[in-house]
Amino acid sequence: MPLINFRPAPGINKEVTDYTGQGKWTDGDMVRFFQGSAQKIKGWERFISTTLVGVVRDQHAWVALDGTRYSAFGTDRKLYVHEEGRAYDITPIRETQALTNPFTTNATTSVVVTDTSHGASKGDFVTFDSFSAIDGLDMNKEFEITSVANNNAYVVTATSAASGSTSGGGGSGNAKYQISIGPELSTSAFGWGTDTWGAGGWGSPSTVSNVTLEARQWSLDNFGEKLVATVLNGGAFEWSPSTGVSTRATAISGAPTASRLSLVSTPDRHLVFFGTEKTIGTTSSQDDLLLRFSDQEDITTYQPTAENTAGSLRIADGSRIVAAERSRGQILVWTDTSLHGLQFIGPPFTFGLRQLGQNCGIVGIHAGVDINGVSYWMSQDSFFLYDGTVKKLPCTVEQFIFNNINVTGAENAFAGHNGEFNEIMWFYPRTGSDQINAIVAYNYLEQTWWTGTLSRTTWIDREVYENPIATEYDSTATANNEVISGLTDGASSVFLHETGNNGDGAAITAFVKSGVVQIGEGNEFSFVSKLIPDIEDQAGVLNAKLEFKNYPNNSTSVTKTVSFQDNTDFVSLRGRGREFTVNVVSNTTGTAWRLGTQRFDIQPDGRR
Repeated sequence: MPLINFRPAPGINKEVTDYTGQGKWTDGDMVRFFQGSAQKIKGWERFISTTLVGVVRDQHAWVALDGTRYSAFGTDRKLYVHEEGRAYDITPIRETQALTNPFTTNATTSVVVTDTSHGASKGDFVTFDSFSAIDGLDMNKEFEITSVANNNAYVVTATSAASGSTSGGGGSGNAKYQISIGPELSTSAFGWGTDTWGAGGWGSPSTVSNVTLEARQWSLDNFGEKLVATVLNGGAFEWSPSTGVSTRATAISGAPTASRLSLVSTPDRHLVFFGTEKTIGTTSSQDDLLLRFSDQEDITTYQPTAENTAGSLRIADGSRIVAAERSRGQILVWTDTSLHGLQFIGPPFTFGLRQLGQNCGIVGIHAGVDINGVSYWMSQDSFFLYDGTVKKLPCTVEQFIFNNINVTGAENAFAGHNGEFNEIMWFYPRTGSDQINAIVAYNYLEQTWWTGTLSRTTWIDREVYENPIATEYDSTATANNEVISGLTDGASSVFLHETGNNGDGAAITAFVKSGVVQIGEGNEFSFVSKLIPDIEDQAGVLNAKLEFKNYPNNSTSVTKTVSFQDNTDFVSLRGRGREFTVNVVSNTTGTAWRLGTQRFDIQPDGRR
């Protein structure tokens, strides 16, 4: 028989069985499709040598007026700014208290701090200065609060045990409290008051709830060279490079104190808050469907007058605003059920709002991305695009994604753009994991999909920096970028992507598996004797595992594994059956490959 060409159609199709998937790839990990070919993804290396406290939920990069490049990272516990190789803690201070003799020791590492109406919670951060040493302990440093005894006292943990026991010592000094931390994870809310009135028995806590306690999120942007950072359901802060990296971010004067997110409009330059307060400064007046915008070129003025362009609008469809993205000629605003367009129209109304689509809500604050005026997003059960009309995006892995997604944690999904490969990537948590641990990617030019286990909590494309920047969270690691006494685990690494062939020095295990190659007709069996590889840009060893079967549902099969390098002409194998699948695998450091058209030498082998 002649040599048989083997070149499945590009993209992963998980909506078919192996047999139905003849001529298709049906599974894979760490393998993308570009210009019609399957290839192992490129590697990554450390962008910042140290790790950051908490899980990064947003990042943003920009260039200051003097040409210095900056990036900001908002975590569930901190806010950082990165300047050319080093990350600095710029978490805002919510309150500074002058205290006298606040420390009580007990010959252990635990120190009780007395501060009337301190307002702190477990996990919050406080920095002490100007105090005297107490029982051999230098308390003039930053601490993570270990526990809260009551409204007037809490406990911190020193790096060593006190040499004695003293009640009320340390002299006079200051306690600087950073803004309270937020939840690391999104969780379902149970207990009293988490369901509708009258649901369940009187006086019984809810054990089933549609209410989600949202994880701490940030929305980061820049107004000129200033960083604007808004905490989900919290305040808005600014940081300017002119103040230096040793200066913390501060609250934006006159801005709302409770909003879901913020964004700077262009080119008109208004700071827009979404899901914000009816009465500025009154957090209890927060309306999840209200948006409010500042005066043009002035992010401190929000009260509308005849002389300014400040104002507000309210969306009618949905229960809350979830996300917003700048697009061509407008800002796209998603609620949990709909899509709207916010367009600058000038005085006297400043902005106009119109609904663009229904039943097309977005799953999370960072689950959408706009590419050249076309927006793509992940909803609760589908993928959508908007190019002037809302359209459901055909997806060959849709059931696999949404049947295996952690529904509660999905609101932390993050959409990123990789322009080098025309990809939109959604990082999301699969069932069984509260943290992001998977990726689904879409090539919008070739309309192909791939899936994998690349876990990144944020991603920004190459614009300010030469390569994409992404973050990965490890709940068991302790951050090492700064010295904080009593610091608990949970740290994020920042990586430079699309560089080299390894993952931070380690091997990247990559594979792509085909549907069935049918080699026999009717009752005929065939014999596969030779594989002639066609690999482009190969480095290292590549393996091919061929699984032979007589019938699709055979519980027994025969697997033949062959290996080849870039100078391999052909490999011999002895496989017999009616059908086989091909699984191309690499799992050693330094490997790279791009599949062309493989050829098999197949001969008839009788009937059975």
